[in-house]
Amino acid sequence: MSRGFYLLFIMMIFQSPQIHAQAFEEYSGEETFHRFCASCHGPEGHGDGPVASGIPIMVPDLTLLKRRMGDEFPEAVLRRIIDGRNAVVYHGTRYMPVWGYEFWVEEGADPEAEENVEIIISNLIEYLESIQAPARDPVTE
Repeated sequence: MSRGFYLLFIMMIFQSPQIHAQAFEEYSGEETFHRFCASCHGPEGHGDGPVASGIPIMVPDLTLLKRRMGDEFPEAVLRRIIDGRNAVVYHGTRYMPVWGYEFWVEEGADPEAEENVEIIISNLIEYLESIQAPARDPVTE
């Protein structure tokens, strides 16, 4: 084998894990949603994704979060549910992946990765807020 092949092989072995880490913090919230959430929550967030029927609980319609919370968007609760590293009683039994940990590992599992997890979750929450159904109009309903 050529010397160049061995050099390339050695470089591959000693590469930093950071090189292989995903850059999910660069995804828009919508991209993150479609990549990680839509399989359960559906492409529009209505809880009708292809995996939803195999989950033993009803997958929530994420477009109704604001309505269910008295027309206040539950950002802090969502942040804790999505991150998942601290149990949230509100969510009940955890069928959802612990995305905070998953993103942290994918981003390199270091202090910078923790900052990136915050960005990823913030982007996702911003997207979820953007898909909220309009408030009910008591006059027309």
